[in-house]
Amino acid sequence: MKKLISLMMIMVLVVVTAACSGSDSGKETNKGSEKPQATDNGGSNNGDKGKNDEGAKNVLDGDKPTLRQLQPFNHFDPNNDYVAKFLEEKTGYKVKYDMLPEEMFNEKLNLLMANKEPYDFMKLGKDQFYNLVEAGALEPLDELLDQYGDNLKAGINEETWKAATADGKIYGIPEGGTGLSASTNLVVRKDWLDELGLEMPTNRDELYNVLKTIKEKKNVVPLSGYKSIFPEIATTFDIPTLSSNAFAWGELNGELIQQAQHPKMKEYLAFMNKLYEEGLIDSEWPINTGSKVIEKFTSGKAAMMSVAWWSSPSIVSALAKNFPDAKLETLPYLTGDSGKPSVGAGAGISYYIAIPKWAKNKEHAMNLMNMKLEEKLFKELVIGEEGVHHKVEDGKYYPILPKFNDDLTNASHFLTGTDQRVYEGYWQARVRKDPVLQGYYEQFQQQAEGNFVVDPMSKAKPIESVSKYTQSLMQFSEDTYMKYIGGSESLDTFDSYLAQWEANGGKEMVEDAREWYNSQK
Repeated sequence: MKKLISLMMIMVLVVVTAACSGSDSGKETNKGSEKPQATDNGGSNNGDKGKNDEGAKNVLDGDKPTLRQLQPFNHFDPNNDYVAKFLEEKTGYKVKYDMLPEEMFNEKLNLLMANKEPYDFMKLGKDQFYNLVEAGALEPLDELLDQYGDNLKAGINEETWKAATADGKIYGIPEGGTGLSASTNLVVRKDWLDELGLEMPTNRDELYNVLKTIKEKKNVVPLSGYKSIFPEIATTFDIPTLSSNAFAWGELNGELIQQAQHPKMKEYLAFMNKLYEEGLIDSEWPINTGSKVIEKFTSGKAAMMSVAWWSSPSIVSALAKNFPDAKLETLPYLTGDSGKPSVGAGAGISYYIAIPKWAKNKEHAMNLMNMKLEEKLFKELVIGEEGVHHKVEDGKYYPILPKFNDDLTNASHFLTGTDQRVYEGYWQARVRKDPVLQGYYEQFQQQAEGNFVVDPMSKAKPIESVSKYTQSLMQFSEDTYMKYIGGSESLDTFDSYLAQWEANGGKEMVEDAREWYNSQK
C-alpha cells in the first residue's frame, strides 16, 4: 500500500508539473519517435557546442551549472573520488553525487521522486527505471539526444536503445554491459573441509551433508547469506535467477515464466526452511545485509558464503589478516535437477541514466553525458592515461599498479552510458588490476562456460504492466519468502500467496510479457 501511495504521489506531481510548465509540455509535442542513429563524424565533438541550432548554442552559453546526480549505493564517497575530479577538470561540470541507501532503496527513491527532489540526472536499475517510466516521472530524451547527444547515438547500438524506449520515445541512456558473465559463486573455508575430511560438494544433496557436518563439528554458521532467492541454491531447482536478488524470468517448455510461478518454487523454499530450522544457514538470514555477511565470514563466524568476483580482493584480504592460515576455495556451480549446473545471467543493460521531468538543467545533463563518450575522454574515464594508468601488451590493456587502483577503482560508478564499440576491450583491464580479482573473475567464467541461462526479459523494452507491477510484486515476494524461510509463516499458505501475487498484477504482467516474448520468436 505504501508503494502504491508513493507511485500515485509521483504521478500526481508529474501531472501538476506538466500543467504548470509550458516549456516542458511544448518540448514533448514535437519529439520524434525515431531511435538515435550513429552520426557520420564517428561521434566525436567537443561536447558543448550545441551544434544543431542557434537555440541550442544559447542554452549552453555562459557558466556551467553545478549538476546533481543520484546514484546506486556503493561503499565509497564519490564526491571525493579521483574520477569525479578528473571529470570536472575535463568537462568543466561540477557534479554533486548523492547515493541511495544500501537498504530500502526503492522506498527512498519513491520518496525522493514524490518530493520532486531536484536531481538533474539519475542512474537507475532496470526495475526502478521502468517504474518511473510508468509513473510519467521521466523526461523523454529524443530531442535532447538530437541536439546534444551525437557521441551517445554513435556509441550505443540500436538493440540497446530499444531497451530504453517506450511508446516510440527514449526515456533513458541505456548503459550496456560487457556481455554474458558469471557474477557470484559460493566460496568455502577449504581448510575446515580438509580438517573434517569433507569433499567439495557438487550438488544440492552433497551441499546439505557438508553443511550438516560443519554444524555438528564446528561452532560456526555453516552458510551465511541474506537473499530470499539465493542463486547458487535456487538454480539447483532449475528456478531462473540473476546474481542480484532480481525479478528473474525464464523459459519452461517453450513458454515464458516468471520466477515466482516456477513449479519448484515451493520446493526450493521448503529446502531453505529446512536448512534454517536445522541451523545450517544463518539464523539472521532474514535480517542480514551483504556487509554483515562479509563481516561474519571474514571474522571466522561462517564457513561458506556467496562472493561476487568484484568483492573478492577485500574479502580475501580481510580473511587473511584475521586468519593467515585460512584457505579459501570456490565451489563448482552445483548440479541441478536437470542434471547440469545453470548460471543465470542478463544479456542486457546494467543501468539506465534518466532525467526527471522537473530537472532544471536537462540540456547540460545531456551535454555532460555526451562529453563523457567523446573518444579520448571515454577511454581515460574507463582505463586512465596510457603509460600512467594502463599499458598495452599484445593488443590488450593491462593496468599499471598501484596507480590504476589508486585512481580508478570506482571509475565504473561514474559511467553514464558506454561506447559499446570499444568498452569490452577497455573493461577487461579492470579484472587484470589485482591477481585475486583476476583469478576469481576468470575462475567464475570458466566454471560457468556452457552453463549460462539468459533471462529472456533482460533486453525487453518497457512493458506497461511489467513496469507497473514489478517493484511491488518483487517486494511482496521477497517479504513472503523470508517469512517462509525463517518459519514465521507456513508453506501451507503458498498457494494463497501465489493467488494474491497474480491478483496484485502478476497475472496481467505475465500475460503481457508472454505476448512480447512470443512476438520475438
